[in-house]
Amino acid sequence: MIPVGTNDPGPPARRKIQSVERALSLLELLAEAHGGARLNDISKTLELNVSTCHHLLSTLMDRGYVTQSGKDRAYFLGNMVSELSGSRMRQFDLADVAMSHLRDLNGRTGETVHLATLHGDELVTIARLESHHAVRVVSGPGSKSRAFHATATGKAILAWLPEREVDRIIDRTGLPSYTDQTITDRETLTEERRLVRRNGFSVDREEFQPGVICIGAAIRDHTGAVIGSFSCSLPTMRADKDYLRSVETDVVETARAISDSLEGADQPTPADPR
Repeated sequence: MIPVGTNDPGPPARRKIQSVERALSLLELLAEAHGGARLNDISKTLELNVSTCHHLLSTLMDRGYVTQSGKDRAYFLGNMVSELSGSRMRQFDLADVAMSHLRDLNGRTGETVHLATLHGDELVTIARLESHHAVRVVSGPGSKSRAFHATATGKAILAWLPEREVDRIIDRTGLPSYTDQTITDRETLTEERRLVRRNGFSVDREEFQPGVICIGAAIRDHTGAVIGSFSCSLPTMRADKDYLRSVETDVVETARAISDSLEGADQPTPADPR
């Protein structure tokens, strides 16, 4: 240890960029504010003037790192934090954790199962399990789509994103019609998202492809942030009411099982006591 008062200058001071420091402090503050934080509260806590805070928040909102919602217009962390943070979640592959449960779902239903994640403004299918039936739904892993509003995997993700994130995605992707069943207005989509949250599953009723019905659910981490989704796809010829209810139950149970597995996988590995 160098005694205080010696002439040793110590390690050179690192140059810090004030605006970056402030932005990171703001994100850390929001991470601890479970009910969100209002502009004046952020200003007081960070000891910054309101104008500076507003400019920082606006920039972070434009990039998806912060979102604003609620009657009091509180600020929350945005979905881009979850995407980047993959810090812990992406130390392992989501498919590695989810696939055993999706294989069980595939085995129980015999239907095609897809696993998807959100990448920017695209829905990317990262894994697929084929149906056991002769008549089945076929699509390839790695496929990309912007049909968030028309697919079960897309709706499941939209249902759990903050309103501003949903608006940002829809502003860029639009609500194009794929069939005469596709949702093409925001009001109906908002109601659909509410139903997904209430029921715990999403439904694509021939909205993306005629003759195909899909039941999906979100995959959420221990913080409640959505990190992906999956769906079970079947032709309408097998979609009678009782069978659909059975698939819905299987999908909800699978989502719960994956979330439980994610909680275990997200725990740090204990240090070797030796």
